[in-house]
Amino acid sequence: MSTHLLDHFSTQLDQLKQQGNLRQFTANLQQDRYITINQQRMLNLASNDYLGLAADVQLREQFFDETPNAQRWMSSSSSRLLTGNFPEYEQLEASLSHAFHGRAALLFNSGYHMNIGILPALADSKTLILADKLVHASMIDGIRLSTAKYVRYRHNDLIHLTQLLEKYHEDAAIERIIVVTESIFSMDGDETDLAALVRIKKQFAKVMLYVDEAHAIGVRGERGLGCAEQYAVIDEIDLLVGTFGKAMASIGGYLICHSVIRDYLINTMRPLIFSTAQPPICMAWTGFILKKVLSMHTERQHLAQISQQLQHRVQSLGFDCPSSSHIVPVIIGDSAQTVEQAKALQQAGFYIMPVRPPTVPQHSSRLRISLTSKVDFDDLKQLENHLMRLKHAG
Repeated sequence: MSTHLLDHFSTQLDQLKQQGNLRQFTANLQQDRYITINQQRMLNLASNDYLGLAADVQLREQFFDETPNAQRWMSSSSSRLLTGNFPEYEQLEASLSHAFHGRAALLFNSGYHMNIGILPALADSKTLILADKLVHASMIDGIRLSTAKYVRYRHNDLIHLTQLLEKYHEDAAIERIIVVTESIFSMDGDETDLAALVRIKKQFAKVMLYVDEAHAIGVRGERGLGCAEQYAVIDEIDLLVGTFGKAMASIGGYLICHSVIRDYLINTMRPLIFSTAQPPICMAWTGFILKKVLSMHTERQHLAQISQQLQHRVQSLGFDCPSSSHIVPVIIGDSAQTVEQAKALQQAGFYIMPVRPPTVPQHSSRLRISLTSKVDFDDLKQLENHLMRLKHAG
């Protein structure tokens, strides 16, 4: 490739660097309660391992002890529609179906695959998608890949959503309306009022609900089945999706839905049809983890307690923090300042990452604190003291 062709990309990278928005990979020597980077040991406050299961060595040992070598398939070598439909997939889907009130379950290679595949398969030119302003990038990509018309409603503003439903519901050209949201939002840590959303849905016959529980599965609800379980609306959400790559300590995505929708997606969803399926051993591991998660009441309770304490402390220091979950953002605004404050916290022994545009809107760069059940109250006290120093220094 000629230097001339590379100049454009080099210029763009230089601009990102000047704006404080350049991203780079960081070598990671350990993923646990503590993380070691460049020989510095820090409390890990950037992980999505919300229940500490991915870092549990004894759990992995138990899984391999219980899994005969003949069942340790490291590749499916095919899509599920060819030769890749191993028993582990059907066993996991059966377990999910049983947990989620007998509804149908379908597995995907990742949460991203899931969100870019379901909506294009279900939404045609006679579909309207109404999406929360802050839904994840994977959902936005899925919406763009579809042929549906779409409108964004103001973040968590169910009054605005209702107004849009009233405006479009009687349009004869629209056969279905899919409302798309997350239960817990990945950057603000706030959540949708799912019970209110379901009440709104019931007023409009054309409406289907699509709710992503990526950051709620494992940590919310009596058995860890997410906000839908917590607010007793599992049966009312048409397309209930989530990921195994966070609290569930594995990989892949899932959908809980009506059996007709499941069958339709198997026949129409391109990322599902044209991708090699996940290694069967990953599905076996997810099934193993699911059984553990269903009974982790103590860990969920502890996570809720430390989350509430940190939310209140960050807010009392005068930071903008909309969180009602274990994801606790400390919104700074300026990207360069956010990067500097993240470095200061890392030097103090807290691995906290800066989040900048385009991941979040312009002028809302933040320190994203991701709590896990392995964090204790003494850890929080030390963190709060350092946040206080940053606030006074700012």
